[in-house]
Amino acid sequence: SVKGKMPADQETIRIWGLHGWGAEGEFFIFREVLGGGSGGRYYADGEDAIHVVPNSRNLPAEFSETRYALRVDKLALCPDSGGPGKRRGGLGYLKEFTVLCDAGVFSLADRSRLACWGVSGGKAGGNYRIILNPGTKKERELPALCDNVRVKKGDRIRVITTGGGGWGNPLDRELERIRMDVIQGKVTREGARLDYGVVIGPGEECPVDGKTTEALRKKLRKIRKHQFIDRGEYYEKVVRKGTRRSPPKKKVAAGRE
Repeated sequence: SVKGKMPADQETIRIWGLHGWGAEGEFFIFREVLGGGSGGRYYADGEDAIHVVPNSRNLPAEFSETRYALRVDKLALCPDSGGPGKRRGGLGYLKEFTVLCDAGVFSLADRSRLACWGVSGGKAGGNYRIILNPGTKKERELPALCDNVRVKKGDRIRVITTGGGGWGNPLDRELERIRMDVIQGKVTREGARLDYGVVIGPGEECPVDGKTTEALRKKLRKIRKHQFIDRGEYYEKVVRKGTRRSPPKKKVAAGRE
C-alpha cells in the first residue's frame, strides 16, 4: 500500500487550431498540441504547462504571426487552474488570439467536463476550455470536440488547458506557500480565500491576515467533506447523482470569469 502517496491526475492531450485563407490567398492550417499541468505529489506541487506528448509544443508568437492569419495577444499560466491541495496541481496554459481573417476553429480534446482528479483530500484541477470573444456580448464557449466552427476577422479566442489535480487537504497548505502563489500570479486572492481558506491583504507583498485566516480555516474544516479522490463538480452532479446539468465554469484569470 502507498498510504495515499499516489500522485494526482494530470493533463491529457488536446489539439486545437484554425484553418482559412490568408492575406496572400493561400490556404493555411494553424495547429497546436498544447500541454497542461501535472498532478500534485505528496512531496511537491505539480509542474506547470508540461508536454507529455512527443513533438507537442506551444508555437512561438513570432512563428505563428509570420505564417498564419492570427495575432498572439497573450501567453500565460492560467491562475487558479491547478487543483487546490496541500501540494497544488500544476497550472495549464492561458493563450489568447485575434483572428485576422474569416476562419474555422477545430478542437479535439479531453477533460472539458471530467477534470483531472485530486487525491488524499486534494481537489480536481481546472478544465480545458475554448472561449470565443471573452468579456463581450458575443462571448460563447465552443465544444471541446468541434470542427469548422466559423469565426470572423477580428474575433478573439481564448484557449485554457487543463490543470493537474491537487494532493492533500488545501487547508493544510502552508501560509507562506499560498502567499507566494498569489505574488507569482498562480493563485488569485479570491482563489486563496475560497480554495485554501486564506485571506490575503492588499499590496504587492500580499500579507496574510492571520487572525481572519485562522477563523475561516476552522470554519471550513467543519463543513468540508474529506474525499480520497475528488473528480470535480461535473462528476458529482452528473455521473454520481445522475443529473443532466451543464458543467460548471471554473473561474479563472482576469477577474476569474
